[in-house]
Amino acid sequence: MDELQLMQRALEAAQEAAALVLEGYRQRPSTRSKASTVDLVTEYDLASERLVRERLADTGIALVGEEEGGQSSTTGPVWYIDPIDGTTNFAHGHPMFCVSIGLFDKGLPVLGAVVAPALQVHWTGCPSRGAFRNGEPCRVSSSQNLGESLLSTGFAPGELGGPPHKNIGPFRNALPHVRGVRRDGSAALDLCMTADGTFDGYWELGLKPWDLAGGAAIALCAGATISGIQGEAPDYLAGDLVATNGLIHEALVGLLS
Repeated sequence: MDELQLMQRALEAAQEAAALVLEGYRQRPSTRSKASTVDLVTEYDLASERLVRERLADTGIALVGEEEGGQSSTTGPVWYIDPIDGTTNFAHGHPMFCVSIGLFDKGLPVLGAVVAPALQVHWTGCPSRGAFRNGEPCRVSSSQNLGESLLSTGFAPGELGGPPHKNIGPFRNALPHVRGVRRDGSAALDLCMTADGTFDGYWELGLKPWDLAGGAAIALCAGATISGIQGEAPDYLAGDLVATNGLIHEALVGLLS
């Protein structure tokens, strides 16, 4: 399959899984904890991942999912699946959640499909076509002034009562110098809304590859600049990143680091 066919296959799989997930929206599905008491999984996460794996199996590409795992690689292509990015939001009836599918090749994000069913929005991106929001081309913002920028960030799940989160310092540094900072609870959506110009920039620490794969690919296809938290080349498997429209990148990295 060429990249357009792979992107279409990813979108169709994500849309089908999102329709399944939407059946549980605002139904207060039962949850259980994974690594910590605030890291949740529902039956819909599991069913969504199974469906996506079935739909992508015949692409012949390795798959890694949040719930069932898989073998990462930096030498060949790998699908990364987040069956519900924003599970805590979903479990509580908050609309900021999505199904995210991203394709990495040699450790780099190359194409993605993200579907947010409660918002009725989807994003796609691949190098040969660029990025799209609901089928219409989208690009990063043109804001050049950090003080007029709207940013987003996130806080990776920890343990209730645990030590202060390592993103508190960067958040405290950035907040007085920008128009606002939003916290949506979904890395994939934050990256996609950076891709379509809603946010001028986004940063987060401690992400997993499935959190960022789809959104990072779409953001890059929309013209975003992505780096590590101190401006270094991004390590997408390590999961600390800054994504911006490029025009405010250096200034934002300076605040965060």
